[in-house]
Amino acid sequence: MRVHQQHAFVLHQREFSETSLLLEVFSRRYGRVGLIAKGARRPASRQRGVLKPFQQLLVGWSGRGELMVLTGAEADGVGHELIGNSLYCAFYLNELLVRLLQRHDPHEDLYDRYCAALEGLCRVGRQEAVLRVFEKHLMRELGYGLQLEREHGDRDLVVSDAIYDYILEQGPVRVLHPELGIRARGVRLRGSSLLALATEQLDDMTALRETKALMRAALAPHLGDKPLQSRRLFLGQSTAVREADATA
Repeated sequence: MRVHQQHAFVLHQREFSETSLLLEVFSRRYGRVGLIAKGARRPASRQRGVLKPFQQLLVGWSGRGELMVLTGAEADGVGHELIGNSLYCAFYLNELLVRLLQRHDPHEDLYDRYCAALEGLCRVGRQEAVLRVFEKHLMRELGYGLQLEREHGDRDLVVSDAIYDYILEQGPVRVLHPELGIRARGVRLRGSSLLALATEQLDDMTALRETKALMRAALAPHLGDKPLQSRRLFLGQSTAVREADATA
């Protein structure tokens, strides 16, 4: 099998030998692909400065099986300049794709959503909303799309000012008397938060907070017990910033 000039992003890379790299790339047409970049660690390698995250590439490869050989890579346009929290959020997206997508399973719509998410992360103040929307589309691509606009059983429409318990195996179940303080049976959130995620209009802090809890619960069974490294990095960075502010 020989493939040429495919749009792709590098999701992850690690040393493979003294001179080579092992890459996980996300290609638009072929999905997640494992590639060996022979000689890419050599100082004189032309691929050395190209194989970096958040830069759309045109790549080629050859071979069969789980690992194939990279035959060419060149930048396709200008890479995304991500710094601070935006950078950590982008690494989080990459880690989700590596952990949750099967190799050689095409997801063209998700690829386009990933491109849009990188663009969105470049905008100040939109990081949380961008992550929630991408997570929603990722779950749908995996075959576990969330029911956001109708109550459990596809009966009544979700009401903005009502309170719901989102039960993952069922969907949103209306809490009839929230004032009684009955223990939640799932993720408790407002109907307006469910509708905000459905319409991708996550504009207020309560909706962001509640949909974050919902998406974290929805993703957890698929991610397993292994912690996300990007989340650890983000928490470490946030702690360092707080400590620096406290001593300034």
